[in-house]
Amino acid sequence: MKLIDDGNVTGWLCTTLIVVGIGISYAILKYAPPSIWSAFLALFGFLLMTIGGLSSRGRLLKIKPFDNSYKKARKSYEVKGEEQDTT
Repeated sequence: MKLIDDGNVTGWLCTTLIVVGIGISYAILKYAPPSIWSAFLALFGFLLMTIGGLSSRGRLLKIKPFDNSYKKARKSYEVKGEEQDTT
């Protein structure tokens, strides 16, 4: 059971985050008495929905936020030996 596939969150995890976020937010807004804790829980549900939605959009656009390719780019910018600028 993989959570990250090809540098992005898997499709089933995106769907799960969206559904759980909707469920938490709906249950809190419908059944919980108004308080600061219910507001925090409702915002947590909205946060889960946002993460799931943005992850699914990232999969659609083939963006890889959890990939390690930045290490190669970082090494390509390193200055080697005597090539340093002494300004």
